[in-house]
Amino acid sequence: MNISFTTINKDNILSILPLLSIINTKTPPDILKERVVEMGNCPNYECVAVFDEDKMIGICGLWYSTRHYLGRSVEPDHVIISEAYRGKGLGKLFFNWIYEYTKGKGCEAMELNTYSTNTKSHKFYYNEGFNIYAFHFAKILREDQKFY
Repeated sequence: MNISFTTINKDNILSILPLLSIINTKTPPDILKERVVEMGNCPNYECVAVFDEDKMIGICGLWYSTRHYLGRSVEPDHVIISEAYRGKGLGKLFFNWIYEYTKGKGCEAMELNTYSTNTKSHKFYYNEGFNIYAFHFAKILREDQKFY
């Protein structure tokens, strides 16, 4: 393996769709594509990736904000490592890179959400020193009231 970490250019943001589609099975593909393009155009968002040679094997979106209770913070989002590469310590390497990368951008803290049923991620985040401080609630405002 020849592993590297880098940011994804906003012009190439759709390259994350194959990996993103693995964890997002509820959003129709056309809506997912539209949302990813919109995210790529947000000034407080960027996407970083793990590559093995020239093959993208992991992604993580980063949302930047300043919060009254944390200061300048970053929220990792849609974190995924390709199944064939799981269990090899890449998640830890990726997060170590993300910690240094975002500290270099002035971030003082990190917070994230993970689905309550994703127990493997819970163990990973606990091992990374994350603690549960709150619950994340969502309310769908669309007429169909569906989560996608």
